[in-house]
Amino acid sequence: MTTEPIRATTPTTASAIEAATDADPTADIMWRRSNDSSTLATPRAFLRVFVEPGGLEAATAFYEDLQGVERDMWFTFREYGIALSAVGGFLLIEGTAATVERFRSTTGTLLVPELAPYLERLAAAGAEILEPLRRVPTGSGVTARHADGTIVEYVEHRPTPEGR
Repeated sequence: MTTEPIRATTPTTASAIEAATDADPTADIMWRRSNDSSTLATPRAFLRVFVEPGGLEAATAFYEDLQGVERDMWFTFREYGIALSAVGGFLLIEGTAATVERFRSTTGTLLVPELAPYLERLAAAGAEILEPLRRVPTGSGVTARHADGTIVEYVEHRPTPEGR
């Protein structure tokens, strides 16, 4: 049985970033199939994969083929000089060694319906909040070190003011 590879139908990261930066050099790129995680029945876990500059599209295609799914999110986080793409259970993070260094100690990302209950659970479990509640391009997030030492970023996605 042969299956056809799945390919993302979104524009390539490089061309979209170039087009946006031509119009507004400070603009962030944002595309998500679903922009509100409040409807999730269960959290969605992402394994982090770090990608060299210019490699996001090839890595996205690899993980699409591997899992038989299309990417459902990609965006830039200009404040930190990175671009991200979500494909199934993987969060691909593109950047230079210097720009991704601060993200390497985090084991993974957990996309949750709402952060408030997790903040309560983390406090009750004795977790250390490493990065307090903050705005991120996709909504809000917090990074915590669990009692066993595992570092996890918890995020809730909400629409941007433009509805993206």
